[in-house]
Amino acid sequence: MINRVLTILAIFLVITILVYLTLFIEPHDELGLVSKEYVEGAPKDLNSPNVVTAVVVTYRGLDTLGEVTVLFIATAAVGFLLGRRKKFKRKQSSEILKSGTSVLLGAIVVLGIYVFSHGHLSPGGGFQGGVIIASGFVLMILSDVASNTNESILHWLESSSGVIYILLGLSGLLLVSNKAFIIGNGFLDPRFIGIGEYLKLFSAGAIPLIYSVIGIKVGAEISGILKNMEK
Repeated sequence: MINRVLTILAIFLVITILVYLTLFIEPHDELGLVSKEYVEGAPKDLNSPNVVTAVVVTYRGLDTLGEVTVLFIATAAVGFLLGRRKKFKRKQSSEILKSGTSVLLGAIVVLGIYVFSHGHLSPGGGFQGGVIIASGFVLMILSDVASNTNESILHWLESSSGVIYILLGLSGLLLVSNKAFIIGNGFLDPRFIGIGEYLKLFSAGAIPLIYSVIGIKVGAEISGILKNMEK
């Protein structure tokens, strides 16, 4: 009885919120002060046409660091809870699935790398590319290929990419000017290596590097979760 009451109450609250948003929330005709700074500053200061990437990687970089940390904690928790389970015996996968995995896996990994390395130029980024790579790992699990995967490789990729991410963030505290290092720029500021030419792959400073290590880290962490769930 209590479950039904709570369910009805939750549905009523959701409906109330939706009705309020539909009837009383008015759209803004112009950007707010902070949003305007983001939209104008991304192409001007960072040479990044993708404003979302500029916000996620630089302006709100500490939030992204928090998201990656939460994902790491989730991975560690799953490994702790499921890592000691005994493997169950399952049926062999079909030859069609194995053959399809051998053909598609390389293309999936390349697509994931493309998505996170071009996140400053087009829609995409580290999280999206990492998930695409992890989807390739799902195929490996389904086709029994992942059973031979060394988990230490995933752990090494996850930990090393995390360290590189922090080092890149700390490098943003150094601003190169007249061949001298000046302290006091900003954590995860990508301009310490130069912003490059607009709309080129090697542009937007260190944003492509930052998003690449995020993509590797996210892909390794999600693959690690899937690997633990396979046990």
